[in-house]
Amino acid sequence: MTSMRALRQDSVNGPEDLRLIADAPVPTPGPGEILLKVAAAGVNFADVMQTRGTYEGGPEAPYIAGFEAAGEVVAVGEDVTTPVIGDHVVGTGGGAFAEYMVMPAAGAVPVPEGWSDDQAIGLILNWVTALAALRPLGRVAAGETVLVQAAAGGVGQAAVRLAKHYGATVIGTASPGKHDLVRALGADRVLGYGAETGEVDIVLESVGGTTFAASLAAAKRVIGRVVVYGVAGGEAAITNRDLNFRHQIQLIGLHLGVLIEHAPSIFAELLDELRELIAAGVCVPGTPSVYDLADGPKALTELEARATSGKLVLRP
Repeated sequence: MTSMRALRQDSVNGPEDLRLIADAPVPTPGPGEILLKVAAAGVNFADVMQTRGTYEGGPEAPYIAGFEAAGEVVAVGEDVTTPVIGDHVVGTGGGAFAEYMVMPAAGAVPVPEGWSDDQAIGLILNWVTALAALRPLGRVAAGETVLVQAAAGGVGQAAVRLAKHYGATVIGTASPGKHDLVRALGADRVLGYGAETGEVDIVLESVGGTTFAASLAAAKRVIGRVVVYGVAGGEAAITNRDLNFRHQIQLIGLHLGVLIEHAPSIFAELLDELRELIAAGVCVPGTPSVYDLADGPKALTELEARATSGKLVLRP
């Protein structure tokens, strides 16, 4: 097969210009890469940002959209010894909203035994991001209080489960219709965005906009940690004067792709810990909302409007 179905973004006008095409060329894996027959592609808020041209370092239109997928390895490039053809893996790379995509072999993680490809979506981008935010960066300890902004989202749900597992008291924020979902995950309190939380030890911040100020205000002075891994609600600023006189906190930035590239040893440790969490039943198979590939624009539009919860998957 030399051509495939794929979703191509033709502008920076948003998901409305994400179009299904039937003649995209099937990519060829280069050195260190694998070719994946995509069974499930994860939808992330970064995809929405890319369609609007607001994702730092994102692709320029036109491009095949998406960057997270799970499926079967059908070809490997030079110098790839693992995974092998026939393995099912989950990972990231460009052009995931398609029947085939290439991704770096080093970042591809085996789909856990007994899990479907759909269920494995989110293992890297959601669970590892939440784990990195809480453990090596946030340094969570039993008895501390963790505030998870956007707790009904993919990373948020993983973060609530993980923080409870590590002995923290968890406060989650979410839209009103999603409060019961967050409580069911184990959150001790569920609030609306911007509500008064009291002082907390760790804030997991992915919303931005006006919520960012609430996150800064909630962190305990001096010892409070705010880990920033998203800007879904828009850009927000903090100055050196703020850190000196108003918010004497520990402010930490997290981008999983940068962590994988610049701190591979930490990424390896996170994967080891993730395997232990899977074996212990803390990290459980996902139950994503599944859309057909052709409905990708609808999925991104609903995600942008905060009309969804948990993980969204496109199935080619």
